[in-house]
Amino acid sequence: MDLPLEHAHPEDFDALLIPGGVMNPDQLRTDPVAVAFVRHFFDTGKPVAAICHGPWLLVEADVVRGRTITSWPSLRTDIQNAGGDWVDREVVTDAGLVTSRKPADLPAFNAKMIEEFSEGQHNPKLADTSTHAAVGRTPVRPDENRAGG
Repeated sequence: MDLPLEHAHPEDFDALLIPGGVMNPDQLRTDPVAVAFVRHFFDTGKPVAAICHGPWLLVEADVVRGRTITSWPSLRTDIQNAGGDWVDREVVTDAGLVTSRKPADLPAFNAKMIEEFSEGQHNPKLADTSTHAAVGRTPVRPDENRAGG
């Protein structure tokens, strides 16, 4: 991360990776700017990847309803209460959203994340099962030239 969140514009990024750990996702989900940033990726069909406790931010952004996802096991009830279908699998992909449970899942998580990020933007209408479309992508620095957008 080389840009503070308050200076970042989600439209300048192609995808989003939400790392795990307990502290960061817990603090970010209380920040309306962070929640809106995450929601943008789902509203626009950009791929998103979240691991471990990262899906807490997805719950707060109200983008898990109708989606199948995984996470650290203690988030199961939060995800289910938010309308998501929680499963205990190494990696889960749902319309551009990639989720995994723990550091041991990183090889599978990284492979699926790269695949989804390479596919690019998804149709947010196909991914939308609540009031928000669901999908996300990998951060690209705004000053980088990218072929094809």
